[in-house]
Amino acid sequence: MGKNKILIVDDDPSLRRVLEVQLEQEGYAAASAGSAQEALSTLQVQAYDLVIVDLKMPEISGITLLRQLHSQIPETVIIILTAFGSVETAVEAIKAGAYDYLTKPVDPAEFSIVIRRALEHSLLVKEVRTLRTSLNEKYGFDNILGRSDALLQVLDTAARAAATNSTILIRGETGTGKELLAKAIHFNSPRKSKLFVTINCAAIPKELLESELFGHKKGAFTGALADKKGKVEIADGGTLFLDEIGDMPLELQVKILRLIQQGEIEKLGSEGSQKVDVRIVAATHRDLQAMIEDGTFREDLYYRLAVIPLIVPPLRERPEDIQELVQHFFNLSKEKNKRPALSMPPGLLPYFARHRWPGNVRELENVVERVVALARGDVMTVQDLPPFLRREPGGLEAVEIDFPPQGISLDAVEKELIIRALEKCRWNQTHAARYLDISRKTLIYRMERHGISKPRGLEAANE
Repeated sequence: MGKNKILIVDDDPSLRRVLEVQLEQEGYAAASAGSAQEALSTLQVQAYDLVIVDLKMPEISGITLLRQLHSQIPETVIIILTAFGSVETAVEAIKAGAYDYLTKPVDPAEFSIVIRRALEHSLLVKEVRTLRTSLNEKYGFDNILGRSDALLQVLDTAARAAATNSTILIRGETGTGKELLAKAIHFNSPRKSKLFVTINCAAIPKELLESELFGHKKGAFTGALADKKGKVEIADGGTLFLDEIGDMPLELQVKILRLIQQGEIEKLGSEGSQKVDVRIVAATHRDLQAMIEDGTFREDLYYRLAVIPLIVPPLRERPEDIQELVQHFFNLSKEKNKRPALSMPPGLLPYFARHRWPGNVRELENVVERVVALARGDVMTVQDLPPFLRREPGGLEAVEIDFPPQGISLDAVEKELIIRALEKCRWNQTHAARYLDISRKTLIYRMERHGISKPRGLEAANE
């Protein structure tokens, strides 16, 4: 990474030289301008990470230059230099868009600290600008692929929820795109100009999670050598995405509850609390209601999180979306693997559509990339597909179905299949679900839907 570029604008050449020398000694690339007009000309041909502006200059004052820069290059981070007796003017400058101010004569130690903080802020501004441009394009609701009714219903609710400030709980299996939906909600909300901050509650060790969330004060524990902001404080004004909230320890759940209810956090080692303004979006693949019954998740937190519940359907429940997703990932993978000439015959798409995709969209994306990377020629063939996609679907040819001329009830057929599978497996739900190639949870749901229950007098099977 190159040196940070800093421009000093002051009509005092001796002060400019002193500041330039200090900046260069600290590893920055420093330049200077003797007037506001010279600074404007310089900034037209060269971008700077930070501009230091003296308030009192001839012709065009520092405050006028500040307003011009804030209007023309709003991302520019500016520090104001002012005489000791003009602090009120400096405060006015900060209201006009300056990041901070320094009084003359400039204290070298204070100068160094303010410069470092301003450059950190400058970096953050650039990252936000870059991310906002790319994420607005990538995370619009229209860019979440699929037009199945199951998905569209979720997107409709999410789009309406985005305009609110309510907490949202996104549930769905691993790989369904919960984080993608959370980002779409943020970037379509009034908070889109602020940060979207993610913390994965399952990926951080329990003993470190509290510090990552809420931050700590210097000396709060062994190794806490300086104050640290937590993810909640970093997300102030924006959205905090708590991924895998079901893996959060009970003792931290109560602190998240306090954050939602009171908008307050308490850093480790701090003697008081501080206010924050964050919108909470949480996600999990776990059954939180079952965890409540087990005593591993707080019921009050669940209801605070699930003000607006969203359930992202698994890919097997929206098979009509698979071909669109395959084509999308195919085009992305061709570009990534530099294979522009590669083509996929339409006849291969059904091979993808009939797989159940237990890893959901994430698994589908990985498989498509693998196929693209390893395809032998410029036209993909069945032999380029992994074995689990090449195999023919089994079982259906052995099922005889009589199609009467007056029509047939799909519900009645499904109910009969479930009953026959249960009878074949002696009403063992686990074995019957495996036989039908569905999850036990799905089998129980469909049994309840069709009013199927074990016949009385039949001995309970070990399930």
